[in-house]
Amino acid sequence: MSISLKQIRYFIAAADAQQISAAAIELGISQPAITAAIKELEADLGVALIRRRVGGITLTHEGLKFLSQARNVQMSVADAILSIKKDDARISGTVRLGVTYTGLGYFILPTLARFRRHFPEVNVELHEMSRTELENEIISSHVDLALIIISNINDYDAISYRVLLRSQRLLWMSSQHRLSTISEISLSDIYTENFVQFTSDEADISAQRYLREHGFTPNIVLKTTSMEAVRGMVATGAAVTILANLVYRPWSLDGHRVELRPLRENIPSLDLGMAWRRGRQLSEAESRLLRFLEIESTTVTR
Repeated sequence: MSISLKQIRYFIAAADAQQISAAAIELGISQPAITAAIKELEADLGVALIRRRVGGITLTHEGLKFLSQARNVQMSVADAILSIKKDDARISGTVRLGVTYTGLGYFILPTLARFRRHFPEVNVELHEMSRTELENEIISSHVDLALIIISNINDYDAISYRVLLRSQRLLWMSSQHRLSTISEISLSDIYTENFVQFTSDEADISAQRYLREHGFTPNIVLKTTSMEAVRGMVATGAAVTILANLVYRPWSLDGHRVELRPLRENIPSLDLGMAWRRGRQLSEAESRLLRFLEIESTTVTR
């Protein structure tokens, strides 16, 4: 077995984009190169990592597990590279960083801890607020940068942004669910299932939009801002839900397991990115933070 960093990079890009063609454009290479790299990985591992569907690809159950390990490899390489850049320690300044629920709870905190080790003289001030408040603060320059779900932005004309990661939305179910033995599921398979709807960070508005496009109306039995309530209901078999892999954790508080399965339908990813006021020149400290987050985002389980 001879797995290369290039193969891992190509696989992660394809998994994040959910399309071979989109990954090829992002990496600036040919589609056959990505396809060949993934086939080589599958041959070495002895399992299928992706499944083709109309409009793109989805990860198999084994593909999701391998993606997590692949990101760990990228994280180790990124840390090794950053550790030898001694000049970074001389950069100083303050960055006012606005964040919403998802970015704060599932991405920025461990990433900031590593950033501070490499840039000890840069002070990052965190400010949590809603998306609406955050947009106003960006435009009025009361925050310098904002970590936000890109598809939720309302005023694109006033805001520049850069996508950091794309997290596939998946079906969450109990490990004992009747569909848990099926590797890929359709929305029609869960038509009669109870559905718990997470509402923080406008997740319910996004879900209504993309589910309506597929003619699916979930049987919602609870709307909640509590992620632990969502996990608890799903893990005990009381309901299913559809949420991004970024916010997935395998266990509920009472020790029941939550399983993930890809959906056959083309469900849009959750795109988390950094935003700032259009036309504003970023400071050196802000630029370094943005670049650091771009590197770190390649290592996050999405």
